[in-house]
Order: sequence, then C-alpha cells, then structure tokens
Amino acid sequence: MKVADFVINKINRLPKGYVFTYMDFIAEVDKREAIIKALNRMASNGRIIKLSKGKYYKPEKTPFGDLLPDKYEIVKDLLEDGDKVIGYLTGLSIYNDLKLSTQISNVIEIGRKDAKPTTRRERYKIKFLVQKNTITKDNIPLLQILDAIKNINKVPDSTVASSFNRLKSIIISLSETEVNTIVRLCLKYPPSTRALLGALLESIHMSNNIKLIITLQSSLNPITKYEYKNLSKEYSINPRWNIV
Repeated sequence: MKVADFVINKINRLPKGYVFTYMDFIAEVDKREAIIKALNRMASNGRIIKLSKGKYYKPEKTPFGDLLPDKYEIVKDLLEDGDKVIGYLTGLSIYNDLKLSTQISNVIEIGRKDAKPTTRRERYKIKFLVQKNTITKDNIPLLQILDAIKNINKVPDSTVASSFNRLKSIIISLSETEVNTIVRLCLKYPPSTRALLGALLESIHMSNNIKLIITLQSSLNPITKYEYKNLSKEYSINPRWNIV
C-alpha cells in the first residue's frame, strides 16, 4: 500500500477532533518524510486542518463551520509525556466547567512545574502558570480549585462573593481525605489563598475542620491584610483571616 493511501485510511478511522502528528502513522523509520508530505498535502486540500507545526486534526463540520477540537486535545502534548502527567488545565480553561463563570475563553491556561512562554494554537492563546506542588492525576481537581481561589478576583462575569459561594459548594462536596489534601497543597500557595481557603472551610462548619483551620491560620502573618472586594460585606468572615 502506498504511504498516502495508508495515511488516508488511518485518518478515516480517527475520531473527529482528535489531534495527531506524523508519529501516529510511523510504521517504518524510512517512511517519515513521505508521511509528513502526505499530511501536508491533505492539509492543503482541506481534508485535515493544521493546528500548529506538526499537529493536525480531522475537523467536525457543521452548518456554522468547522469545530475546533476540545481544549484538552489541543494541548494534550503539554499535559502528558507518555504516561507521566506534566500539566493540567486550569484558570480560564475550566471556570466554565466549575460553574464559576458563563464565559467561554479563547485563552487556555495550563498549570505546570516549569515556566514556559505564552504561545498560540489556532485561535487559542496558551498561557502557563507555575505549580509548586507535584502534579498527579488524583490531585488535579484540587489544584484547579486552589487556582480558582487564588485568582478569585479575576474570574470573568462574576463577583468575588458569588465565586466564594460557588467554591463553598464545591468544597462541601469533597471527601474528608480530599479536604485534608487540599489544605496540605494550599500551604505552597500565596498567603492570600491560604486565608481565603481558611475562611471557606470555617464557613462550612465541618467537624474535622478546626485542626485544618488552625494549620492555615498559623501559616499566616497576623498583621497582613488580604483584599477581596465586598466579600466581608456579603459574608460574615472571621476577623482572624484579615480579609478586607
């Protein structure tokens, strides 16, 4: 079978929106150049779309135009290295999923251990946030919550008070183990995040929270103030958190 026919047959079997590279087609080392040429030819005639250098996808066509792949597909190579997790979607990428905002952003934010410069893929700007904790599949949902707490003043189409209320609902749904873990992870976040998580936990009145609250409070400078617009007017926040 010719390389071009091999590539076409395999692409026909791929799901729409799946992002792939020439490596998905490598069967023999000496076919690399022929595969790349076949992919570029298909991109030129519109059968597939080039997302960025060396990355392509088979578009799903609708009456309103071609759909982009979902955000995970667009950046999956920046989130995983083989079986190893190296990053996670966060911030503007997941506020809608967390029901913190109704806006759909054209910015994809990724938490990673290492800093990387901002880049672009299709219409998306990709930004990187440094995560000081070790990233695992199990703790990603908790890191996403902490990132939302950290940036609560920047959630689009929302107020600090409404975001606080939504985050409170999310934390209530966590297990005791997850609450313990989120406090441990939070110790590597800025003091303002620790203070706000403490206020959230205190507002929930869970029986095991007192030790966790003391852990968070003892990590803070008692004279530092943390500004969250109108939050103390909407909620009865204990003065111990110095939230103004």
